[in-house]
Amino acid sequence: MGRTVAESEWCHAIARHAAGTLPEAVAPVPAPDGATVVMVAGRPISCWPYVEGSWPDSDVPAQRAAGARLLARLHESLATFRPPPRPVPAFQESGLYGGLPQDALELDDPALDRWLAEFHARHPLRHPLHGDYYTGNTLARDGGIVAVLDWDEAFVGAPEVELAAAALEWGDDELGPSREFVEAYHEAGGTAGELDEEALAQLIRHKLRREYAYFHKAVRAGVRHDADDLEYHRDRVALFHRLRP
Repeated sequence: MGRTVAESEWCHAIARHAAGTLPEAVAPVPAPDGATVVMVAGRPISCWPYVEGSWPDSDVPAQRAAGARLLARLHESLATFRPPPRPVPAFQESGLYGGLPQDALELDDPALDRWLAEFHARHPLRHPLHGDYYTGNTLARDGGIVAVLDWDEAFVGAPEVELAAAALEWGDDELGPSREFVEAYHEAGGTAGELDEEALAQLIRHKLRREYAYFHKAVRAGVRHDADDLEYHRDRVALFHRLRP
């Protein structure tokens, strides 16, 4: 995916730390020298344990609540870890602290930019985050969630940022279920602070703006989207505008 070895190793270190206290965190298997990335025929390779399971169904309230509780435990497990600076900024970080990201000029929103800068000034807590916590990066079995996968988007940030993004994904783009996700997370003792209606909406809008940028990045790379993909993209852009406070 174009990531450097150093970037992958950094993300793997986040996964390995989480796996030390969280059984569901799936971390790469290290080589004898401790490296988690090895070069084979000029390509970076990592080896990961196999975990049997299937994607959880966020439409099922019990599975949505389980996803929220697991995120709370994941944040607790990472709260004290202090990795060195990320070798390359994560994709989600562009525009996160205020300022229009240059890859999403069409979604210019100075009020959102100001709000993000002010929010982070008021919320100084930072710790490692998974970076892409949605149902497709987890596995369920026998009614419970048994694995958290794919740490390539990990970064250090405010836990509220990840909570809002995950609430959108696990709430299936509906704010009612998203709020239920947030409530279950807080009941489980996650590190993120409370999110009022405006904070939830604005942090979700940051995520949607990054999704917009990723869609167009894929187009520039030659990805051809089908009709369902295009409809999904249009719906997410519409949601970005609809959630404007």
